[in-house]
Amino acid sequence: MAEKMTALGLMSGTSADGIDAAVLTTDGDMQLEFGASLVQPYREDQRRAIQDAMQRAQTLTAEDDLKSLFGELEHDITLAHAAAVKALLEEAKLSPSDIDVIGFHGQTVLHRPPTDTANGLTLQLGDGNALAAATGIDVVSDFRSADMAAGGHGAPLAPLYHQALVETIDPDIADPAKPVMVINIGGIANITYVPRGGRGPLVAFDAGPGNGLMDDWMQQMSGEPFDNYGDAAGRGLSDPDVLGALLSHRFFEKEPPKSLDRHDFSLKRLEGMNVDKGAATLSAFTACGISLATHHTPDEPDTWIICGGGRKNNTLMKNLNEFVGGQVFSADDIDWNGDVIEAQAMAYLAVRSKAGLPLSVPSTTGVKEPTAGGVLHQA
Repeated sequence: MAEKMTALGLMSGTSADGIDAAVLTTDGDMQLEFGASLVQPYREDQRRAIQDAMQRAQTLTAEDDLKSLFGELEHDITLAHAAAVKALLEEAKLSPSDIDVIGFHGQTVLHRPPTDTANGLTLQLGDGNALAAATGIDVVSDFRSADMAAGGHGAPLAPLYHQALVETIDPDIADPAKPVMVINIGGIANITYVPRGGRGPLVAFDAGPGNGLMDDWMQQMSGEPFDNYGDAAGRGLSDPDVLGALLSHRFFEKEPPKSLDRHDFSLKRLEGMNVDKGAATLSAFTACGISLATHHTPDEPDTWIICGGGRKNNTLMKNLNEFVGGQVFSADDIDWNGDVIEAQAMAYLAVRSKAGLPLSVPSTTGVKEPTAGGVLHQA
């Protein structure tokens, strides 16, 4: 196994709300030592530019020179990540020499999974060479391409880290012989089913919409970027007919591997609703979509752990408690840092990449065999 390294992970998800940064010392396997972290919001103009890029990217094809179309935005995103690195190092009283590698995911503006008739296409904005030069630290970026080139979906990326993280749970909270489901609710919701006691494979896939549709609805109807604490949804009642129609989407019955783009679901069925009713319906939709993930896992999980921004939506958490079997915890309830788990995962994957270890396996992305990945940019 690889030697331990101290890595700094950077993640900006499809919610496009900001940059999560976290320090992790790890061997890329089961040794995890958690360091400092921070969350740096994007400026409003940056957020709007990213959302516009996501919309523009929907029409692109593999023949387009993808990155050149977003060169100015990529430069701005890279500078924002460099600023996040500097801020975290200053806050933690660390120097660049204390960090062995940065795991730089970049900002996804397009993710189109492969189909039976077409190759997949993914685009994360962020210049690894420029970030290495700006920080004086080696950078690993481009985590998805190798997996997709080998036939995988390139997503989700965090399951191997989730598997290691589950082993840190107090046995009084989660029985070490029973499976655990880790749910990350960002713009999209993805699940990692972690078998324990040597039973069955690790299973991961995108489960459905996360916060993305709810955020879009609030922006459209109220000018607010999100439903703060789920208050609007809490005031409304979901529409069962619209909810049923939303859940009839063929994605939910599709067998894994499967992954989503931020814009694979739309708000068309909510036309005519007021803000609270729509928010309640979308909250129920996200929770129901997550609950349906058990149709594609070997067993019903005994414990569900909710990570990402969705865990702060009280109405969504209430819905999850109603719709899924087993006990539901926020990541913070079990002493995980729920704001930066995906950033920690990028740090973990950067260490694995430098050691030549797989970043994905067949049961997480559908790739044909365990596949290494990432591109190293030396400072």
